[in-house]
Amino acid sequence: MNAAAAPSLQTAIEVRELEKRFGAFVAVDRISFSVATGEIFGFLGANGSGKSTTIRMLCGILSPTSGRGTVAGYDIVRQSEQVKHAIGYMSQKFSLYEDMTPRENLRFYLGVYSVPEAQWAERSAWVLEITRLGEARDRLTRELPPGWRQRLALGCALIHRPRILFLDEPTSGVDPITRRHFWDFIRRLAGEGITVFVTTHYMDEARHCGRIVMINEGRIVASGSPDEIVRSACPQKPAADLHDAFVALMSDRGCPA
Repeated sequence: MNAAAAPSLQTAIEVRELEKRFGAFVAVDRISFSVATGEIFGFLGANGSGKSTTIRMLCGILSPTSGRGTVAGYDIVRQSEQVKHAIGYMSQKFSLYEDMTPRENLRFYLGVYSVPEAQWAERSAWVLEITRLGEARDRLTRELPPGWRQRLALGCALIHRPRILFLDEPTSGVDPITRRHFWDFIRRLAGEGITVFVTTHYMDEARHCGRIVMINEGRIVASGSPDEIVRSACPQKPAADLHDAFVALMSDRGCPA
């Protein structure tokens, strides 16, 4: 699989002093980080920590109050339309049309992403193959099991072959086997040069990330590899895991005994 044609970039995402305010409320408080091309990057935090707000800014959906950011080399404010066509985005809530078939959903997103019509048949066939939904292509989407619908949502996010993929809690509500297959596929995408920016509440999934940033109340509280974060958050607990570190950093009460 080849990503959409674009200049080669070593850094897929660059964020500097990014801030978002809603009136007096600071949802994202001057955060800075970068994501390398082809990296599986985890962005973790409790509900209301600022994760989804950050993603919406990076996807060109929401304008920041201050600070700057680039995604795939495009400025998230001045070039938001270019950003939207360079990325794929899978939200935490199922967002496809349940009264349409998988094939019809794919065709809709081919139009949304302005893929040339001459490529529609090839792109649809490719997505149906990689998501293993070929036999279900003409069933109503609402009739599909939850895991199949998640695979379809991922396929729609990939239909235009983006360079960067944003996954906002992509495996929420699916069974462990489906989660494992999902992450096998994510690793395959990263191996082919696609940058994967993912949020999850499953700490076993976060272990698949090369690097992680943890955010709490709009501020970054940890950054590094999973092992580095565990050692930093729980220095007195040799048997600590990423779940222990997450609890310590989100509660600010130290690592649980």
